[in-house]
Amino acid sequence: MTAVPGLDAGGLTAWLAEAHPDLARGDLTAAVIAGGRSNLTYAVDGATIPLIVRRPPLGHVLSSAHDMRREHRVISALADTPVPVPRAIDVVDDTARARVTGTVFFVMERAPGRVLARRAQNAAYSPDALRRLSLDLARHLADLHAVDPVAAGLGDFGRPEGYLQRQLATWRRQLDASRSRRTPQLDLLQESLAGGIPVSARSGIVHGDYRLDNALVVDDAGMPRISAILDWEMATLGDPLVDLGILALYWNIADLPGGTGAVPSAVDPDAGYATFGELVDAYAERAGIAVPDLRWYRAFAAYKLAVILEGINFRYHAGDTVGEGFDRMGELVEPLAELGRQTLGPVQEVH
Repeated sequence: MTAVPGLDAGGLTAWLAEAHPDLARGDLTAAVIAGGRSNLTYAVDGATIPLIVRRPPLGHVLSSAHDMRREHRVISALADTPVPVPRAIDVVDDTARARVTGTVFFVMERAPGRVLARRAQNAAYSPDALRRLSLDLARHLADLHAVDPVAAGLGDFGRPEGYLQRQLATWRRQLDASRSRRTPQLDLLQESLAGGIPVSARSGIVHGDYRLDNALVVDDAGMPRISAILDWEMATLGDPLVDLGILALYWNIADLPGGTGAVPSAVDPDAGYATFGELVDAYAERAGIAVPDLRWYRAFAAYKLAVILEGINFRYHAGDTVGEGFDRMGELVEPLAELGRQTLGPVQEVH
């Protein structure tokens, strides 16, 4: 392997020349893109177009959470829809030959733009521009949920029936596989969620991790515009309200003590960003529906992020995580669980 953790640039160069000679130009260079808390993402230069390579994290790989084939498939399927996504290039099983990553990896074109992840980045835009960007993010989510999975070739991408029950079971397994300490609040939230699962009113393509910093933003004459939605590793068919729950959690993560220390966010109402309630209104208008009570979905989002961070904490202490700030992730697990319990309220109130 080269000095880039988890990817051999020489092996990638050889693979690209064989599999996609139209994109090959010379030796490739790769760099880990900071900020990823799950799958590893590399910016690759030296081809005829800028590329992105994605692979599962180093060590302690839970396959259901890091499925490269699923991510590649959903991005490919959404190429001809109103949902902005990068252009997919290929997906490769490198587990046997181990000349690039030693795992399944996928390659896509590097879409233009930057991620807005910190409040300091807001200074480049007017309050009106940031408000419009906020509402566009909500409208893109409504567009995603309006895509017909069968027409997009994703009719077998998941099983909408029983989706919420399976989600809870899946994340319970993820937590059990990452246990290295006691998490009493998280365990209590897990049981409360299981006792009040709502009935899903509709189904569609679910992103699974929909938030501002999973989008690329380009500057169009001083007006920010979303050029691509990223990080589809958790995508499936299921209850679309799960995405609204996740968006709510990240939109207000600054309200959680220590939240932005472990999970940076650019969202700042004082800079012009819309409130989450306004995002819901924009989503509802675009989707042509009335959005029901989101308390269970918002509590589930807190649970899911807490489990993800507990997994990162596990990998960090095992020395298997690449990136900065991972030493603080574990500190947010129990506060997130408490937030989820407060949001959910008594189980009998959930409907």
